[in-house]
Amino acid sequence: MAETPAITDRNLEATTNISLKREPACFAFLSARSVLPPMPIDSINLDLASADYFQGRASLWTTLEMRSGVSDERPTAMLGFDETFLRPFARALIEAATTRAAYRMTIVSDGQTGERCRVVEYVTGAGKALHELILSPFDNVVLVSAAVSKDNDETLFQLPRTDSFLRAFAKMAFVADQALHELLEDMERVARQRHPVAGG
Repeated sequence: MAETPAITDRNLEATTNISLKREPACFAFLSARSVLPPMPIDSINLDLASADYFQGRASLWTTLEMRSGVSDERPTAMLGFDETFLRPFARALIEAATTRAAYRMTIVSDGQTGERCRVVEYVTGAGKALHELILSPFDNVVLVSAAVSKDNDETLFQLPRTDSFLRAFAKMAFVADQALHELLEDMERVARQRHPVAGG
């Protein structure tokens, strides 16, 4: 008897797309040492990059991607993160935008051994681990920067600060976070079926 698929596919890329074409102009800032100018952001979306098991537990890796007309709408990852990042990032973005106060978001280690990054940025390089993000609100945009050192930070990208974008982003983050956690539950269920606890 054929088995039914154990895990349902979640197409985040299709369900989380937000167009920025009617929003204030936003840009991704490449490395300060780059010869390329900042790249305009026409839309953003989330994409499920990988679903695997790390140190015996289900783990997901998701990317926040941008698309731009100057790069033929090819997806370009800006941030990569595990399943614990989306909720606090969405809250930090909305809090910074609505209170007009800069928000420093510390990325706490999960306390497990092993070389596993929780958040990386792809704007200025191939994938740099982040320990703190700074969200700075301005009149029309929120600037997202990486804390490089105690007194230095590097601009990564901007997101709109309009009511319409914040509502769309909050909805997108809620739907995506729910889908990701449902996928985690599916993965953990499959793992239990394949490797039941001895003596249980």
